[in-house]
Amino acid sequence: MIALGLALAGLSTVAINGGYALQHAASSGLPRLSLSEPRRSLRSLAGSGRWTAGFLLGIGGWVVYVAALRVAPLSLVQAASAGGIAVLALDVGRLRAHERIGVGAAIAGLLMLGLSLPRHPATGHASTLALVAWLVASAVAAGFAALAVGGGAGLGTAAGVLYAAGDVATKAAVAGGTGFAYVPALLAAHGLAFVCVQLAFQRGSRLATAGLAVVWTNALPIVAGTLLFAESLPGGWRGPARLAAFVLVLVGATALALRSTAAVDAGPGTATLSID
Repeated sequence: MIALGLALAGLSTVAINGGYALQHAASSGLPRLSLSEPRRSLRSLAGSGRWTAGFLLGIGGWVVYVAALRVAPLSLVQAASAGGIAVLALDVGRLRAHERIGVGAAIAGLLMLGLSLPRHPATGHASTLALVAWLVASAVAAGFAALAVGGGAGLGTAAGVLYAAGDVATKAAVAGGTGFAYVPALLAAHGLAFVCVQLAFQRGSRLATAGLAVVWTNALPIVAGTLLFAESLPGGWRGPARLAAFVLVLVGATALALRSTAAVDAGPGTATLSID
């Protein structure tokens, strides 16, 4: 069953990140998106065939992701998604030095996280208090990233933190029992993440926005798997490997955030993003 979960996670990764790539290509060339005009902004997005195709591809990937969570531990599913940022790096032309460093470090870190996992991790049920504390902390961290970092990098980071929170809530929801109570939380987290990532797409490159979202969406649930769902801590060499992995993830995220406020190449009709 775990092998099936890993296969589903890999398929989900390709679909979700391929969807990100299509949405970024479409969003960065659309008229201004504004939180003060949500209906107009949504109509603008939905009116783009490329964006709609990317959105539907991402939704399909998420459905496959949920199926993967039903048959495999959260940390293993996220580790299998480590290649997501590599999908985003395809067909973006010549990468700048900081982008090469960011992509390389992020991929290495996420793969090391996967290697640091025990062969047979146990899957437990998280306590309600611990889950609520994680979700609240995620919301605070996302708000801080959006405001303190700013630009496409800040919004991309916020989206990743919120998507990760939604994935944690999804794992709790599919665990059975009273897990359905977390459905509103996962919908809220994914909804806010969607807003952040669409706004980010008009303020930064694919790697500085969706790339950062992917890094945190993959890394944080692995931490949650250990802290919340009793997925056993690694012993022996795996402990230091996991520590080194998170250092690499942080290096990758920092490198991808560099120069993220630079203007995105777009068509002559593109307007500046507004979040007023």
